[in-house]
Amino acid sequence: MKRRRPVAFLPAWAVAAILATVLVVQPAGAAPNADPPPPPAPEPLMPAGVSIAGVVVAGLTADAASAVVQTAFESPLTIRVGRTVLTPSPVDLGATAYIPPAVAKALVAPPDTDVPLTVRVAGAKVRAYVAVLAKRFDREPVDSHLLLRKVTPFVTKSRSGRAVRRSAATATIVRALAHGDRLPMQLPAKAMPAAVTRANIGPVIVIRRESKSLNLYHGMHFVRAFRIATGMAQYPTPLGRFQVVTKWKNPWWYPPSSDWAQGKDPIPPGPGNPLGTRWMGLSAPGVGIHGTPDAASLGYSLSHGCIRMAISEAEWLFNRVTVGTTVFIVAR
Repeated sequence: MKRRRPVAFLPAWAVAAILATVLVVQPAGAAPNADPPPPPAPEPLMPAGVSIAGVVVAGLTADAASAVVQTAFESPLTIRVGRTVLTPSPVDLGATAYIPPAVAKALVAPPDTDVPLTVRVAGAKVRAYVAVLAKRFDREPVDSHLLLRKVTPFVTKSRSGRAVRRSAATATIVRALAHGDRLPMQLPAKAMPAAVTRANIGPVIVIRRESKSLNLYHGMHFVRAFRIATGMAQYPTPLGRFQVVTKWKNPWWYPPSSDWAQGKDPIPPGPGNPLGTRWMGLSAPGVGIHGTPDAASLGYSLSHGCIRMAISEAEWLFNRVTVGTTVFIVAR
């Protein structure tokens, strides 16, 4: 008779381990009648036609709208100064946009609404920026200058200046930042015209001592020439650049403090007055341009340093020059 093998029994701890393993590998929620989890709720979208500070955000989520508005806000300004174009960043100018509140309002706004964007601007930073611009772009005007070239007047070109209008520039930049305006703007500045230009340089006299001629110019433009008398050898007409400092009609003649005038008496206006009817005194002491009753002296060196003219011509010239008119006296 065949012997049976004895039945082997597993220890209790081994049976427990096997049962635990079976339980672990069973799928969770394996109950056959359990419902699947609900899908996540979709993010709300901006209503149709809605924009924030002019930036269209319709159909976007809150996060996407925030990103679009932030990008638009951070775009640089465009400031023109003459031919120079500047592009400062709103952040560098101290501007801060409050985007989350605007996005929250846009989510519940009626269709086709433009929701405003609140922007805080640091005025001190904008003023400091404008001050830097003024230091860079302010320019003083340059006046014309009167010279003598080849015995004729030459007037240099003037140049207008420029000054940044600081208050207006600050207000313009702050307004652009606050309203999200990124259109090119011209920096407010005022022109500073030159005081002296080729157009207003006025009359100029050139006296050629040896040629015995007085030429009148208006700036660089020739007007008229006159025959004159100049100083004799012992009392020469001085050379140089002078100005008309006095103008007298029907002048008295007073003897100068010179040896040739010793003992002479003053002469009142009238036909015998050696100054004629007009006197244009120069900044050279004791020297002037005047009429003379002695027309025969014209063309010669016969005066005591003054410039003599025919009486009618001295009257004509008197009406066309002013105190301050430049007078060049040259040798040839």
